[in-house]
Amino acid sequence: MKHRIRTAMLCAAASALTAGIGLSSCSRGDEDNATLQQQAADPAAPAAQDQAANSESTANAKALLKSMSDYLAAQDTISMRYDSLFEVVSSDHQKLQIATSGTVDLDRPGNIRTTRKSGFSDTEMVYDGKTLSFYGKGQNAYIQTEAPGTIDSLIDGLRDKFHRQLPGADLLQSGVYEELMTDVTDIKDLGSGVIGGVECDHLAFRTKDTDWQIWIAQGPKPYPCRYVITSKGVDQAPQFTLEVRDWKAGAGAGGGNFTFTPPPGAKKLRIEDLQQLKDTADLPENYRTGASQ
Repeated sequence: MKHRIRTAMLCAAASALTAGIGLSSCSRGDEDNATLQQQAADPAAPAAQDQAANSESTANAKALLKSMSDYLAAQDTISMRYDSLFEVVSSDHQKLQIATSGTVDLDRPGNIRTTRKSGFSDTEMVYDGKTLSFYGKGQNAYIQTEAPGTIDSLIDGLRDKFHRQLPGADLLQSGVYEELMTDVTDIKDLGSGVIGGVECDHLAFRTKDTDWQIWIAQGPKPYPCRYVITSKGVDQAPQFTLEVRDWKAGAGAGGGNFTFTPPPGAKKLRIEDLQQLKDTADLPENYRTGASQ
């Protein structure tokens, strides 16, 4: 396994995690004793070493995130399966989780097909660079609207116009690094972790309103394995977690069918009736924003 051992270390009995801290044995060798003697002679040495460790951690994390971003941007074709957990907080401060699974097939610059299945929805979204289609399997109903553009413009349009989210949108746009690094105030490289049997680099970032973490597969294909966003300004700090499975890119992805054909008997709704297509909602009907849960 790849490990980044920081200058400042704690014994295994210590549980606090701070910037730049790695894993170490509780015993110290000659090098550690020499370091202690140097610190005793120079009280400023520990602070300088901590600063150097933090600087190295930040540089490592930035480089790893940039490598992932460059890799993702270079992939014209991507397919993956995902599991997600979306946390909500009730009026009596109980944290609840909504579990979802689905698929994403993408062919840049303007083709994408996604599915999402949960306990209250079974939906499909298809976009061919010109037409956007939503289909709710439970209701056997669909909506279509003209939306010429690219996947990047679709991400913005879904959020701003339709109040819908593309699964893993932060990781599917063309400028992943620039978007993720916006307003970041603190960065940590936390070493290695394992997600679904894949060894990953574990990075943590902070902004004013959110903390977020990402686990990136090590090796020549640095794809995102897990992405977690924590909303610090919301009661109970709810999280959104996206975990990626069956990642494929390039020739191995195989491409997908980006033409939507309504199933037999499917009812066509107007775009103005999107709220009636309950399968596409982010929350089940018994969840109401601002209401008692």
